[in-house]
Amino acid sequence: MRAALLGLAPDAYSAELGRLRAGAKEAARELLADPAVGAMVDRLPLRPGARVLAFGDSHTSDPQSWAVILNEMLAARRPADGISVDVSAVAGETTTHGLIRIGGVIARNPDWLLFFIGVNDARTQGPTPSKTLVDFEETARNLAELRKRVSRETKARCLWVTPAPVLEERVSKHWGLSRFGVRFRNEDIARVAEVIAAFDEPAIELFARLGLPPPQELLMEDGLHFTQEGQKRIALEVVRGWADARAR
Repeated sequence: MRAALLGLAPDAYSAELGRLRAGAKEAARELLADPAVGAMVDRLPLRPGARVLAFGDSHTSDPQSWAVILNEMLAARRPADGISVDVSAVAGETTTHGLIRIGGVIARNPDWLLFFIGVNDARTQGPTPSKTLVDFEETARNLAELRKRVSRETKARCLWVTPAPVLEERVSKHWGLSRFGVRFRNEDIARVAEVIAAFDEPAIELFARLGLPPPQELLMEDGLHFTQEGQKRIALEVVRGWADARAR
């Protein structure tokens, strides 16, 4: 069905999906080749049998996303622990959409929820936009509501990943994004990131970790989505920040 929606033959779709998944496995292997990274994975606060759920948008729904790489790292480094990392992510979603979906995620009773959402709130449309897709104050309320629902309805712990900076010029000139008038400004993304960074829960601050502008090789030609190297870097930053948060 997915192949048909993309206008591809099923075997071509399967082959490409397999290639992406193999890339995620290879990225995990490369990260774990560093003993320091393996030690970080060992320190992650995950009991045997823990259920981890990564919640987000296209950065997370990618077949070779940071969450898939994280799952491969845990499977390779801690196979006896039986830890699972599942993905619940939809491309283009804002925090408003997240409020709609969070009930289904809560029903899955995860031990940890890893949130990587908010960049699409900062999206604008058209050549001279006057507002972001979701107003900043509304984004803050949405994030507060997500936190409240998780704390009230589950025993899950949360780890937050702030939206990452983009390459603005690439975004504005990309043939696909520009066709639909899609724009992103790092100053708008930073406002969302600041809200998340202020939480009294572990947060991975990608603006500080990746720098502004972020390294070009981490982003695809659209300046927004991550290359495999970029997803690998996000996985590393998540593991590093999560392990360090536990140490504190």
